[in-house]
Amino acid sequence: MIKKLAQSVREYKKDSLLSPLFVSGEVLLEVIIPLLMARLIDQGLNASNMNVTLMVGGIMVVAAMVSLAFGALAGRYAASASAGLARNLRHDLYYAVQDFSFSNIDRFSTAGLVTRMTTDVTNVQNAYMMIVRVAIRAPLMLIAALVMSLSLNARLATTFLIAIPVMAVGLYLIISHAHPIFERVFRTYDRLNNVVQENLRGIRVVKSFVREDHEIKKFGGISQEIYDDFSHAERILAFNMPLMQTAMYGCMLAIAWFGARFIVSGAMTTGELASMITYTMMILMSLMMLSMVFVMITISQASAERIVQVLDEKSDLTNGSHPLTDVPDGSVTFEHVGFGYGGAECKLSLKDVDLSIASGETIGILGGTGSAKSTLVQLIPRLYDATEGRVLVGGHDVRDYDIEALREEVAMVLQKNVLFAGTIADNLRWGKADATDAEIEEVCRLACADEFINRFPDGYATHIEQGGSNVSGGQKQRLCIARALLKKPKVLILDDSTSAVDTATDAKIRQAFREYIPATTKFIIAQRVSSIEDADRIIVMDGGAVSAVGTHDELLAASPIYKEVYESQNASKGGEPIEINQKEVQPIPAD
Repeated sequence: MIKKLAQSVREYKKDSLLSPLFVSGEVLLEVIIPLLMARLIDQGLNASNMNVTLMVGGIMVVAAMVSLAFGALAGRYAASASAGLARNLRHDLYYAVQDFSFSNIDRFSTAGLVTRMTTDVTNVQNAYMMIVRVAIRAPLMLIAALVMSLSLNARLATTFLIAIPVMAVGLYLIISHAHPIFERVFRTYDRLNNVVQENLRGIRVVKSFVREDHEIKKFGGISQEIYDDFSHAERILAFNMPLMQTAMYGCMLAIAWFGARFIVSGAMTTGELASMITYTMMILMSLMMLSMVFVMITISQASAERIVQVLDEKSDLTNGSHPLTDVPDGSVTFEHVGFGYGGAECKLSLKDVDLSIASGETIGILGGTGSAKSTLVQLIPRLYDATEGRVLVGGHDVRDYDIEALREEVAMVLQKNVLFAGTIADNLRWGKADATDAEIEEVCRLACADEFINRFPDGYATHIEQGGSNVSGGQKQRLCIARALLKKPKVLILDDSTSAVDTATDAKIRQAFREYIPATTKFIIAQRVSSIEDADRIIVMDGGAVSAVGTHDELLAASPIYKEVYESQNASKGGEPIEINQKEVQPIPAD
């Protein structure tokens, strides 16, 4: 774990080394000052020697000022090193998540990843600052002060040898009981963040169902859990200070008692006793600082383990040794494909799917909820790998392609449409970073998005709020379709992506697909039969298996499932069929 975290120090190694270096200088001078004080008392004040008093006093002032400067520099570099480590950890975590496959992301909740990048990284940052400064200062001071006190009076210094083991055992017991609680409390933080995210994303639903009190109660319950756990842990850690103070004051009383006896017997001078008391304070303060470091490390250890979990997670989707970078065409073949989430062969979501789709075909996919329609198409751009069998695109196994090259040729409009904060044009250029304004306007016309964009005062410069909250569901779907069209892909996948648009607009979009991207293979998952009835072939899914494949007319005659869905959707329909306005247009040339 430490080795993994240390890899994120990188360019801040210099600061991480300079801080202990300046701390060492600070400690050395602080340890010398009591010796100078003993000389000042014994050879200057007690001997009434003003020259010695002024000389030693001047040296002490200089030593104190230099020590102060070293301490300030140590603090500066420690702050820079810890903040740099935190910056790099967030960077490494974020980049690690970008490389994850869907199955990797499924193992970590969104709230858990957010907590790791915020609270957990902050805990590690604070602990690292303590380590590069306090964790160096305290042992050095402890050792140096102990050596100096032994050199002054070895018999008196043995007092520390009794106090140190008592403090060490007490500290171990405190930490061993507190650490499991901190592990639990950070998992509770994940739940708290998840509740907040759900509430903010679904605030319209919360308000429409008047569930504010329920959400407040749920949030309050988890907050109370965190409070109870933290209070319990803090009560355990609270024993640290009384333990340290008991040992410290006990040592001081013992040294004062025995030191006075040594002075009376002539075995010790007044200056040496004053120095011994100062060293006692240094030793016991060092022990207290060490206990604080251990407490901070105890808190941050759970956070560090959670961070390393993400950094150690390896994507289960990787390129081969010599990946293909060119996708010849949009043909797609499923060869006895089976798939189970998490690679579970005993719980397959897809079972023995065997299909061959020619490049340029339009394929409709219909099925009930949970029939694995989305799972099927997610195997094409290799968002998941098949558990059994093979998926081929352009005649090659998808695992033989460079992942980025494959996904460049496959455009997906997912069931949950996502827009990002920025302008409409910025969002559309996710499909093609260097797209011209003319290209953007063209795809928006194809997706029937131009009609509402032109009504906005700022047109394509209209700002989209986070998650697209300032546009309707149908508008969001059309923008996402336009974004996918801008890629000019070899395979286009629409996962129930026109459910929020009216049937007339749906028909116009499908017509645009036929006329503008005839060479692109199109997969259209839909709940409405009208959205796919003109497809070249329709796949009927049932229970993770292919129930039937055929044209609209063939399935009406041969598939009970398809016929039932069609009849249920058309039973109450009336009126004339929708007429689509035909326009002469030029197809988008294939890249």
